[in-house]
Amino acid sequence: MQFSLDKRSILALGDITVIIPDDEADIAVLEEPEHLTWYHHGKRWKEKFRLVVGIVHTNYWEIVRRERNILVALLIKYINGWVVDIYCHKVIRLSAATQDLPRSVVCNVHGVNPKFLEIGLKTREKQQNDNQAFSKGVYYIGKKLWNKGYKELLDLLRDHQKELPGFEIDLYGSGEDSAEIEVAAKKLELAVRVHPGRDHADPLFHDYKVLLNPSTTDVVCTTSAEALAMGKIVVCANHPSNEFFMQFPNCRTYDDGEGFVKAIVKALSDEPAPLTDAQRHALSWEAATERFLKAAELDTLPTKNQSKTTTSEPFLSTSLNLTKKLEDASALVHFVGTGFLSSQPDEEQCKELGLKVPPKRTGFSSGKWI
Repeated sequence: MQFSLDKRSILALGDITVIIPDDEADIAVLEEPEHLTWYHHGKRWKEKFRLVVGIVHTNYWEIVRRERNILVALLIKYINGWVVDIYCHKVIRLSAATQDLPRSVVCNVHGVNPKFLEIGLKTREKQQNDNQAFSKGVYYIGKKLWNKGYKELLDLLRDHQKELPGFEIDLYGSGEDSAEIEVAAKKLELAVRVHPGRDHADPLFHDYKVLLNPSTTDVVCTTSAEALAMGKIVVCANHPSNEFFMQFPNCRTYDDGEGFVKAIVKALSDEPAPLTDAQRHALSWEAATERFLKAAELDTLPTKNQSKTTTSEPFLSTSLNLTKKLEDASALVHFVGTGFLSSQPDEEQCKELGLKVPPKRTGFSSGKWI
């Protein structure tokens, strides 16, 4: 792994398939396959494993479109689809907010940390006893970057502050845009308080009733899932990234500014509906695992060398062989195109993997990589 300064991200450069014996290479799950396989120098994943399932977590297309320009975003979109097609048998997209990819299905296979469900249980007990589970109003928690929902949030508050007299909100988070976000918040006539980042499970958040999350760059927002698990109302945009949450009565969505104001006013006047056991289960990792097993179709696990067919199916055999040759050619082009980058693990990586430390030598170096 190396960190790319220009891409602001960690990218895999070496071959990690070598540490897994071929006879044990059964199923591989690639987290963020469109990111992990940008540079791949070893045995092709689909040749090494019987089944390769990619799980798409991040809306790279939307992030790059906002931070760079549409041409760069289109290039990224094409490359992502290309490498995923080469290396994955099946792809699970956490929501339809991600780009469409070959052989993909949409299914949220994420769950929340059990501690948030425990907080939700305590909240439900309070509601059943005295109905005074919440003493605070609205908050938002997220990394302080403009593309993490803060631009949408402050724009909505600025455009509708006259319609929300007395509205107050607390913002929690840290990030490189913190100073700019704080300056923008102070320009509003509303009470927008900006705080440093905190763990969402911190008791500080237990008494808040409403999470306002206007972000549209998330795939499935973990913060929203955690807030629902804690028994809060979540106000969010009517967006594909929030589709999974819409099954919960405490999820309130809006389509425009007018709907935003109505959703906020109603959320502040309502009491959250206590989570049922079925709803709590749907947010858990146990349910997420069940959804993963179903979406990955592990019961139809293909055999290795599945492209071999009987002579009684000459047309099918020809078609499969042609497809495989085209895929092999794409894999070769990808390998050659990224082969100028070192595929050898460095000394520290070798020690971590238990491999023989390579002799020191002078090789290709780029100021863009550290």
